[in-house]
Amino acid sequence: MGAYSRSMTVRLGMQIGNFSYGTPIERLFPIVMAQAREAESAGFDSLFLMDHFYQLPQAGSPDQPMLEAYTALGALATATERIQLGTLVTGNSYRNPTLLAKAVTTLDVISQGRAILGIGTGWFEYEHHSLGFEFGTFADRFGKLEEALQIILPMIRGGRVTFSGSWYRTENAFAEPRFRAHIPSLIGGSGEKKTIPLAARHFDHLNILAGFDELPHKVRVARQCCADIGRDPESLETSVLVAALIGDGVSPDMLPDDVRQQAVAGTPEQVAEQVKTKVLDAGVDGVILSPVTQLGYSPGPIAEVGRLLKR
Repeated sequence: MGAYSRSMTVRLGMQIGNFSYGTPIERLFPIVMAQAREAESAGFDSLFLMDHFYQLPQAGSPDQPMLEAYTALGALATATERIQLGTLVTGNSYRNPTLLAKAVTTLDVISQGRAILGIGTGWFEYEHHSLGFEFGTFADRFGKLEEALQIILPMIRGGRVTFSGSWYRTENAFAEPRFRAHIPSLIGGSGEKKTIPLAARHFDHLNILAGFDELPHKVRVARQCCADIGRDPESLETSVLVAALIGDGVSPDMLPDDVRQQAVAGTPEQVAEQVKTKVLDAGVDGVILSPVTQLGYSPGPIAEVGRLLKR
């Protein structure tokens, strides 16, 4: 089963999920850097980007700005010093697994040991069809992911991989240089038959994709899956991605009904309290906040939430 990283702590993370700030393009990445530095200074443990090439339908139109994740993370590695960096999560279907292993080990070198491998099957069908990536069925994508992990995980841990499967083939594949012997790994999902058991077998961290009411049950399932294979349940960290609408004059009542199970809203104090009661009190180890910035980025509120949660 292998060793699991005890150094990975994503008790408090931030996701930058939107690059549409209503500013000229020359201001786009400076604002991204400002958010990363604000999160780091406020004590956030980790920073994540989405791995998409088009904006998601729930956030805007496809032609709105979307940066390629690993290029942007490499740049953010030079703009920060402490915060962990990764994707939430990499779509396995977008890259050959050997290329992904190389991207992650390179990010770890550039960041001096702060990379996180986040991965999932990939799900955005329009993006696949538009850009020429094979989409297939969920069974196809999950089969690809299972094969890819047999290549990626050994490579980022220093192995040389010869593999022949239904989807991928390698011959003595390796990734050098590497900064660490173990780069922490994260998978996103909540499927009790496939994803959570896969997390128990192979990953350091499970990002649970579920509504607030489902979280206690999902945590119990994850712990049981670990126990079933003789793994210490405490060694599989868990988190939840939560959209956060923060500001004076904002209240939870402003959230649409269809997002209330995965979003919080209010002043920094109200948002921190909702995170504690809806996520942490449910037994989840941590939260990854995705602040709503479609109307522009304003420094201050997310940092205050971070400080309140770090108390």
